[in-house]
Amino acid sequence: MISQTLLVVLAAAPLVGALIAGLGRKQVGRAGAAAIAIISVALSFALSCVVFYQLVWGGAPVFDGNVYTWLEVGKLTIGIGFLVDRLTAIMLVTVTFVSLMVHIYTIGYMRDDPGFQRFFAYIALFTFSMLMLVLANNFLQLFVGWELVGLVSYLLIGFWFERPTASAAALKAFIVNRVGDFGFILGIAAVLYAFHTLDYSTVFANADSLSGRTIEVVGGHPWSLATLICLLLFVGACGKSAQVPLHVWLPDSMEGPTPISALIHAATMVTAGIFMVARMSPLYEMSTTALSVVLIVGATTAFFMGLVGIVQNDIKRVIAYSTLSQLGYMVVALGVSAYAAGIFHLMTHAFFKALLFLGAGSVIVAMHHEQDMRYMGGLRKRMPITWITMWIGSLALVATPGFSGFYSKDQIIEAVGESHIFGATYAYWCVLLGVFVTSLYSFRLLYMTFHGKERFKVVHGAHDSHDHHQGMLAHAPKESPWVITVPLVLLAIPSVVIGWFTIKPLLYGGWFGDSIKVLPAHDVLAAMAHEFHGPWAMFLHSFISAPFWIAVAGFAVATYVYLFNPALADRAARMFLPVFKMLTRKYWVDEVYYNLFARGGIKLGRLFWKGTDVGVFDGAVNGAAFVTERSSRVLRRLQTGFLYHYAFVMIVGLVLLLGGLWYWGLR
Repeated sequence: MISQTLLVVLAAAPLVGALIAGLGRKQVGRAGAAAIAIISVALSFALSCVVFYQLVWGGAPVFDGNVYTWLEVGKLTIGIGFLVDRLTAIMLVTVTFVSLMVHIYTIGYMRDDPGFQRFFAYIALFTFSMLMLVLANNFLQLFVGWELVGLVSYLLIGFWFERPTASAAALKAFIVNRVGDFGFILGIAAVLYAFHTLDYSTVFANADSLSGRTIEVVGGHPWSLATLICLLLFVGACGKSAQVPLHVWLPDSMEGPTPISALIHAATMVTAGIFMVARMSPLYEMSTTALSVVLIVGATTAFFMGLVGIVQNDIKRVIAYSTLSQLGYMVVALGVSAYAAGIFHLMTHAFFKALLFLGAGSVIVAMHHEQDMRYMGGLRKRMPITWITMWIGSLALVATPGFSGFYSKDQIIEAVGESHIFGATYAYWCVLLGVFVTSLYSFRLLYMTFHGKERFKVVHGAHDSHDHHQGMLAHAPKESPWVITVPLVLLAIPSVVIGWFTIKPLLYGGWFGDSIKVLPAHDVLAAMAHEFHGPWAMFLHSFISAPFWIAVAGFAVATYVYLFNPALADRAARMFLPVFKMLTRKYWVDEVYYNLFARGGIKLGRLFWKGTDVGVFDGAVNGAAFVTERSSRVLRRLQTGFLYHYAFVMIVGLVLLLGGLWYWGLR
């Protein structure tokens, strides 16, 4: 049986580490802050492994209980509690392992940064926030963890706050996520309206009661209550998991240090939306409309955001757009009710995407923080460990047969092909063509970074920013220290092998049990199970499958263009200038948002300022001041200070008074 104390320690350890590293910086020093943060996350990882073992092999039942009561309002009781089932367990192990690798890596990447201790406090706090989100057994606690993740991501993206671009990126991420969170909290309110509770167990047990229930959001227009709840919750998922149209914050978040890019985009923040929808599967199964929306949004993100990655030159931004695309694949899986496949891809993606981000950071350190791939090339001889591990991560990303990404990604494509839900045909072509796009930008990154001629020069004394951006380096690039390369190797191992051992139980062995609910009419994985004959048979069959040859086509194009004929890329950009411009401008979504909301908000504010504030309130205030000033000026002249003036006024007044009395007396 899983101990409540164990779960409390598992969740609280990173919080304690963050508080000591952050508040006790002077007492513990740089080395102490790093050690405490790493030990706290390592403890959480170890306890996560214990929980995983107890659930999977130890026969422990699902844990669902409150640690203490948080608040009571009438009949509504909300507590701080934990729901630990197999869905929780796989998330705990994934989050804590990747976080531990990032913590170790940070020692090398941030060692010369003046904010070294502050950064460790932030990433430990970030891990705590994600653990609270994953462990929650009620919607309010989920929302608290959800908001904490958003808050700490703001601090981490804007960690180098002295840079205007970093501050702007942090603010952008915060605002865009607030848009998503507004829909999310409305969805939670709708859950409370429908079920009169926020406890998962009660809500999921009574999810069938939503069938046929409607609500009038606008008078005279009834909506399916299940559809409304699911769509509002999905708005929150679009914000956190960066789905179209709330995707714009994620590429800009590359302004943060590379370790947090790996943590945010591999295992924590962006996967929160995927986990949430999978957790809410009993609700989503009640609305095929909501599932279709999820499917179409995910497919659009998977394909069109991948296209943008092809034209990026910043090594981190290429990987960022890859993250957007892969998140789209996960959302597509959720949309066809293949929740297990979405979580499976979340897990495998966490390993190889963290590997790619940390590998990119290793390159950036070696290149003295140069991130433009046009000034790299030929690094494979200088950085062999980084080169090999990034090739492994890229091969997993493009779903090379035998690698972890192959087992998770190809099953998503097949699941979409099996689905008959509205939008499945569109989604199938998006995810299938996305294979070519993924292969093209992945091998483009490898060739531009590690192969071909060296496009940088080592010039002693080249320290100024002008030389830096022209590929001038003060010292020759060399392999990163062990604190950077060891996490790369440890992440490369599951990127290769994890799919072999987990595909059968996770997708076709009923491993998730009751933590995921799928109606028989939507169960595409059950239909696929008849064709699955084990990981080795799937590996052999892949060589005659469409996704494999589409990926090979992407590899062939990237190899010819970026390894043997680089000038062809520039000619193609000129030949297809409108398309190239559309991709470099990212479909002008940022411009639309800026003009519609930022400038539109300014114009609306100016209208209210001039029409209401200046025209009405200032007019009234200034008018009252004008009348007072004029009146006082007249009255001031009557106050001369001469006694005979006052006596004269008194006599005149007395005469007027007597005259008035006499006049009224005659009448």
